[in-house]
Amino acid sequence: MAGLALLLAGGEGLVRGSVGVATRIGVSPLVIGLTLVGFGTSPPELVASVQAAMIGAPGIAVGNIVGSNIANILLVLGVSALILPVVTTKEAFRRDGTVLMGASLLLVAVALVGTLNRLAGLVFLILLAVYTVYTYRTERNSTKIAATEETTSTDSLAVSLLLTVGGIAGVVFGASLLVGSAVEIAQRFGMSEAVIGLTLVAVGTSLPELVTSVMAAIRRHGDVAFGNIVGSNIFNILGIAGVTALVSPIDIPPEVVIFDIWAMLATALLLVVFAVTGWRITRGEGAVFVFGYCLYLAVQLSPALRQSMGLA
Repeated sequence: MAGLALLLAGGEGLVRGSVGVATRIGVSPLVIGLTLVGFGTSPPELVASVQAAMIGAPGIAVGNIVGSNIANILLVLGVSALILPVVTTKEAFRRDGTVLMGASLLLVAVALVGTLNRLAGLVFLILLAVYTVYTYRTERNSTKIAATEETTSTDSLAVSLLLTVGGIAGVVFGASLLVGSAVEIAQRFGMSEAVIGLTLVAVGTSLPELVTSVMAAIRRHGDVAFGNIVGSNIFNILGIAGVTALVSPIDIPPEVVIFDIWAMLATALLLVVFAVTGWRITRGEGAVFVFGYCLYLAVQLSPALRQSMGLA
């Protein structure tokens, strides 16, 4: 209960604070969602992957990254869209959707090679830095930043930053409390490292994104919800995979290469298709996302299905 309370309180503070920061520094809530919120809700994935790599559990390290990206789109964005259709803008999605697809394809290429080494990790981090600077500059130079009643905050910059930092701390610590001993329990039931990383760890470390995006949808800040997911997924690939590789190069488990990396790529492509048809994720499309995640979990958690697909 304490973990859930922290998640809810942190999500509320993070959304309110991030919108306030956007208003005060003159950028759109979308870019704050892509950077401050998107990156800020990703520390659980970073810690989980780095620790897994250092203790010699590559299945959890890679599975967490791939599984979190799948969960962020299908589960988190799906649930958010069911609450309220998530709107995006054509110009922003052309930039950020392109980067997301490019990063996803880059991770697929590395997976096919079979090893995430330090050189690949360094390239990933450089690309992340370039993307972050470019996004900020393009948003600062835009003359189309709206100041509607919904997106304008009366909080000062200091208060907004305090709310944002406190919100990030709340969702991260709350998620860690909820994840708890999930990996140990799963291991007792004989689940493989990759499956643990792709399911329990991935969902557990995606809880900050889930709560933050749902709270953003409830408060009618769809741009923050959308930016949170796209930003988190980009950071998962370029940032978390990059840092993990620099700390400890890891081999990509064959089962991830056979199925899960392609599921991640297909999920990103489906997001692009849904987003460009009307520049919003509707409730119907959100339902498709959630149903797709249920199917994905069924494959991961069914030994018979995994064996028939050659994943066991």
